[in-house]
Amino acid sequence: MKAAVLFEPNTPLHVVDCELDSPKANEVRVKMKASGVCQSDWHVMNGDWPSPLPIVPGHEAAGEIAECGPGVAMVKPGDHVIFSFRPHCGRCRYCTQGRTVLCIGRAGAPPGALYDGTLRLKHKGQGINQMARIGTFAEEVVVPEEMVVPIRNDMPWPQAALVGCCVATGVGAVTRHARIEAGSSVLVIGCGGVGLNAIQGAMLSGARLIIAADILDNKLEMARTFGATHTINTAKDNDAVKKVKEIAGLGVDYSFDAVSNDKTQTLAFDALAPGGHAVAVGISAASIKAQYSPFMMVFTEKTVSGTFYGSVRPNVDFPMLVDHYMNGKLNIDDLVSRTYRLQEINEGFRRMMAGEVARGVVVFD
Repeated sequence: MKAAVLFEPNTPLHVVDCELDSPKANEVRVKMKASGVCQSDWHVMNGDWPSPLPIVPGHEAAGEIAECGPGVAMVKPGDHVIFSFRPHCGRCRYCTQGRTVLCIGRAGAPPGALYDGTLRLKHKGQGINQMARIGTFAEEVVVPEEMVVPIRNDMPWPQAALVGCCVATGVGAVTRHARIEAGSSVLVIGCGGVGLNAIQGAMLSGARLIIAADILDNKLEMARTFGATHTINTAKDNDAVKKVKEIAGLGVDYSFDAVSNDKTQTLAFDALAPGGHAVAVGISAASIKAQYSPFMMVFTEKTVSGTFYGSVRPNVDFPMLVDHYMNGKLNIDDLVSRTYRLQEINEGFRRMMAGEVARGVVVFD
């Protein structure tokens, strides 16, 4: 089988022949069908998120169960599944509270390896790590059973893949984490895959005003097709906070920052109305620091919070989001801007970083 491997930071991925071991107890082998090209993969590739190398990136994906190891009970060969990149043991304090994205029951396993600390993937005898223990830029993968969620078999593969990250993260940030009220005013900063789905989450929740902010006009045009009522180009508008307040009066009730750098975090906070709630959704480089005014936080009772993976519960939310798509409530088709073969994966990242796509997807036979 072939996989796209990162051997050194800030270098292209190399599509090479690899050997894949059979699944062990409570593991499954999955034949990959589609994998999204995401900014999180880029953070691994450029060294923003230090990772064990060599490694196969990729975490937003869907595929078909090909083989089950001993003890697997939730899926069987032939099942269609979406990958969940966040493990959940089901027993720790957070899992028992329903906050599976904060699971600490798997904290002891080395990053990039499976739970027993070993690697299933090899290239010329060298062990290859898997991003988030899944590493989906590969024709096949072996992963823990709990990291796949079975879905209905009539869901198209590219759209199913995107449910596993950008759809779940964006929609979940609004509906699971912030739980906005109908009639709310919302600002979404960053109109890539996650931001566009935050806009969709706001629509599903009945927001009356949805302001989209980005530095690219083509992204803002796309935001309108996903439900934004107003747009702001922050590269052209010198005072985005003033612009938000011209549209929303005192400011917005909720802001969702799908970028999460120092400037966007400040905008997310300052654009809030008194009593508003700013949510950091995008994952920044580890070195980024944000600045807020504690004075204004106290006297205007503003709230700042973070959400990881949209605070979703994958086993519950993935099938529900699939149903929303199949019932016409979620637009995932227009997220799939371009598809690639595995050999074209570096072109996919080039287009993503140039802002040319909402989401590119690698498709497999």
